[in-house]
Amino acid sequence: MKTIDQVIADKLGNWYIGDWPIGNFILCTISLLLCVILCGAIGIEREKRGRSAGLRTHLLVGVGSCIVMIISIYGFPTIYVDGTVMNRDIARLAAQIVSGIGFLGAGAIIHKNAGTKGLTTAASIWIVMAIGLACGSFNFILAIGGTVLIILVLTVFIKIENRIIKKNPLFIIHSTIDSPVAGKIIEITNKYNSKIENLKSEIDDEGILEITFYVLSNAQNFDPNIISTEISSIEGVKDVQILNNAKKVR
Repeated sequence: MKTIDQVIADKLGNWYIGDWPIGNFILCTISLLLCVILCGAIGIEREKRGRSAGLRTHLLVGVGSCIVMIISIYGFPTIYVDGTVMNRDIARLAAQIVSGIGFLGAGAIIHKNAGTKGLTTAASIWIVMAIGLACGSFNFILAIGGTVLIILVLTVFIKIENRIIKKNPLFIIHSTIDSPVAGKIIEITNKYNSKIENLKSEIDDEGILEITFYVLSNAQNFDPNIISTEISSIEGVKDVQILNNAKKVR
């Protein structure tokens, strides 16, 4: 059973004006224009949030993937062996794109302190590649539906995510080695009926002690900034960072 996209592709692909396959030209043009619109929508969302990979990067990845997919379908001559058409795997080029874009996405990932930034941007680069492949293979409904879903994830789901992590902030503390930070931190968090998880500490090259931990709380009026302010007043503490709201107290 054929999909709607396959029916459209077949009808346009069989449209000739004289000896000219005008249908293929129109089909490829629709694919490229739709790819620009869909990948551009995702790129604009990333651009508005000031991410390292914005509109142009997403457009280049998406349109490039679309072009490679079209080349894979139409760009190679049909091979005949003893009068028999030899089938070729048009997905081979697409497979190389899937693995190759992974290296590009890795460049958007930054590991800093105890956190990792850029994972969502790397994932969005990978998804516009998939949308480009869908457009290039004439799966227009799949491309449109996927884009709508991705935009919902990037815009609506971030509010849900913020509500979830609001009560589980990641603290990053820098202090002198001789400062009794760990014991004081436990006292402060217990004071606000909170719990510490994944407590880690290490000494950097400059001899500064870095402590990272998550604070878990079920309190309705939980405010991590209050805990941050009290920790910053501990003797020897140089700075306190809360990764979720990017507030830094010196």
